[in-house]
Formats: sequence, C-alpha cells, structure tokens
Amino acid sequence: MDILLAHRDYYVINKAAGIGMHQEGDAPGLVRLLSETLGEPLYPVHRLDKMTTGALLLARTPAANRELSVQFAERKTRKLYLALSDRKPVKKQGLVRGDMEKARGGSWKLARSQSNPASTRFHSCLLGEGLRGFVLQPYTGKTHQLRVALKSLGSPILGDERYGGTPADRGYLHAWRLGFDYRGEAVEVRAPLAEGRLFLDRGEALEHWAWSQMVTL
Repeated sequence: MDILLAHRDYYVINKAAGIGMHQEGDAPGLVRLLSETLGEPLYPVHRLDKMTTGALLLARTPAANRELSVQFAERKTRKLYLALSDRKPVKKQGLVRGDMEKARGGSWKLARSQSNPASTRFHSCLLGEGLRGFVLQPYTGKTHQLRVALKSLGSPILGDERYGGTPADRGYLHAWRLGFDYRGEAVEVRAPLAEGRLFLDRGEALEHWAWSQMVTL
C-alpha cells in the first residue's frame, strides 16, 4: 500500500486488493496493519470493499477524523471510480438511482423505490473485444453501491462473483480520484492503477478515455 499523500493530520493511501478494513477472524485488517507499520493510531474516514483498490483517506488524529468524516456524511467529498466488465451495459451512460435493499448472504439489491436512494452517474466505453470500461461518480456512499449499480445495468464488475461477475484475478473496481476540503484547502488525489493484469494492460487507455469525458471532481 503506497502512501499517496502524507499530511500532519491525515494520509491518503493507495489501498491494495484483497484486504478488508478491519479484522476478519484471525486476519488483521488494513487499519491495524498500517497503524502498526507507521507506529501511530489511524482512523478510517471512509471505507473501501475488500476487493476495491485505490484512494483511501485515514485521519491521524480524532479531531481530523471528526472534521473529515462530516464531509463524507454530508456528501461534500468528490469521488470517481474506474471499473471493468466483460458485458455490455443496457445503456452507455446515465444515472443509476434507487433504494438499496438487503438480499441474501450479505449482498444488496437495487429497488425501484426512491425513499433514500443510492445515486451513481456513469459513462462507459469499449476498450477492446469483450471488455468495457466505466468511470463512476457516486453521489451517495451506500454499501456495495457501485457493484450493485453495474449489476443493474447488466454489466457486473469483472471478478465480482458475488454480483454475477466473471471470475478474474481480482475484482476490477478502483477508487481513482478523491477530492475533499481541509481547513480551507481543496485537496485532490489520484490513485494509480497498480494491480490486476487488465488494469495494467488497459489502464492507460482507460484513464485517457476517462479524462476525455470531462468528468470533473
């Protein structure tokens, strides 16, 4: 896990795939491992799924954690994700919006109701034969929101077997860009695509296309 930005009050790291935020059974989680490595207590301001890589914000003090967490709670942070699928979506771009309901085995599903909806803007492109790229902009922060959104479009994330994705060397979802404000300063961090054969092979083309969409934080 590379440190992308070190501030006296927080870190932004490039989270690795395959590690959860917190301890699972006897396996320590990312927060504990990183706290022990850096020799200081860390406070996760938000979370990324175990399969998801990319920009993750960790506060170094309780005060910074409180201040930054408010931005996530009030949806003032700015986030863009990149994803891959081997299936064509029902539409090329648009907005996925609906309530999230619990399904079996810890999964979630998208409902038609709109009482407290998850909301995700998406754009997609063809990266090659049988490979689709997505740039995703979540306006809310629901559990498994992006994974469920792509499943609802008929394009489950490659490697995301929980939601019907084709098996792969990893789940191809990456927190690409993160923007937030801290004490009067606007901060934006980009996390490089560093894991996964297809991200390494097609990542440059995917990022170039994503920038061309003029999707801004």
